[in-house]
Amino acid sequence: MPAAPPPSLLPLEHRVQDDGRPALVWRTTAPVRAVATTVLGGGLGERAWIVNAHVTLDYDHGDPSAHAAAIAADLGLDGPDGVGFLTAARVGDVASAADGGVTCDATVGISVPTWAAAPDGDWSRWVPGTINLVCWVPAPLSDAALANALVTVTEAKVQALIDAGVPGTGTASDAVAVCCPPGGTVLYGGPRSEWGARLARAVHAAVAAGTARFLAGGLAP
Repeated sequence: MPAAPPPSLLPLEHRVQDDGRPALVWRTTAPVRAVATTVLGGGLGERAWIVNAHVTLDYDHGDPSAHAAAIAADLGLDGPDGVGFLTAARVGDVASAADGGVTCDATVGISVPTWAAAPDGDWSRWVPGTINLVCWVPAPLSDAALANALVTVTEAKVQALIDAGVPGTGTASDAVAVCCPPGGTVLYGGPRSEWGARLARAVHAAVAAGTARFLAGGLAP
């Protein structure tokens, strides 16, 4: 009997929340390995779905993780094995890019960009404008390589913002998820590794496109 194909990330779905706000949903053919910096499903683990849900710019829910879980459940994404993003960015303007089998879907909101290294008090207002990145690497990265991939993604995002003249390294609420098949046999995820290089190019292209759409909408940072 032939071996089953490795798990993969299915194409994103445009959905509508119960309150009429848009959301993006990704499902997997089977649980995948993921590293994420999200309010729901952050850290390392096996994940079966991802949701990126739109919220208001003045969002102040007391428990964002529980809220993201409730949104996911309302969209039919039951169970604890998922990743949940929240953003005030226009999720319908998602920008996607691919390179050598690696994909990146980016929602870009940069109304309040900030520099990563800044004096205390230089920027004190948290606004969920947010650059959210959902990345797929079709190779079984080890946990160390997944952690390295987070750095690669961030470097590529910053490169795209600098290329576009954005005065910052991102926003204070940016989040990332990098997913791959389980197995953990690929040891490196840096920008000069085989898969890290592809990831960097996909992220750079997606963030560049998303940033261009944001700026073209008259919402200059």
